[in-house]
Amino acid sequence: MAHILEKYIPKAAVTPALYLIKKYQINLKIVGERQSKHGDFRRLPSGEMQITVNNNLNPYQFLLTLIHEIAHHVTYQKFGRVQPHGQEWKTVFQHLMIPFLNPETYPLSILPHLANYLKNPKASTDTDVNLSLALRGGVAESGKNFIFEIPLNSVFSFKNTLFKRGKKRRTRYECLNLKNQRVYLFNQNAEVFLIE
Repeated sequence: MAHILEKYIPKAAVTPALYLIKKYQINLKIVGERQSKHGDFRRLPSGEMQITVNNNLNPYQFLLTLIHEIAHHVTYQKFGRVQPHGQEWKTVFQHLMIPFLNPETYPLSILPHLANYLKNPKASTDTDVNLSLALRGGVAESGKNFIFEIPLNSVFSFKNTLFKRGKKRRTRYECLNLKNQRVYLFNQNAEVFLIE
């Protein structure tokens, strides 16, 4: 298992991550990219617990997602059915992340954002714009732009739908769907294809 983990997470994280996987008897499955989530935890019909993590994540995203999902597993073992991202999960997640909060595992460009996020972790790291950008190295996927990078009134494509970028609200951008003329709110770190 160590040689598999080395492909996906920072080298310094392999031993502590492997310890957690063995301690909690994690059934880890690495899967192809899913648009709606980076990973998940579920109880299979057989009663076995399974964690999946997307294979397209960079090492820092993969590790954070892995520990996020292990926290769901541990929370379920300790407390049974509780709110998925409630206080029990937050406490477990914070505790499990402690061994990974060091510059050998996460670069200094990510650590302060990660520490701030862990004060009150949310269901998705993508909701924390600063952490999300730091985890991606501040660079959008090849051929894409972050929505905050494109000019006002620019047309862009997102999930094969054309939108026009509108004004920024407090934390999100209003964008007009050109097909149905409805306004949708986009996180400022959404990655889109700018239409020239």
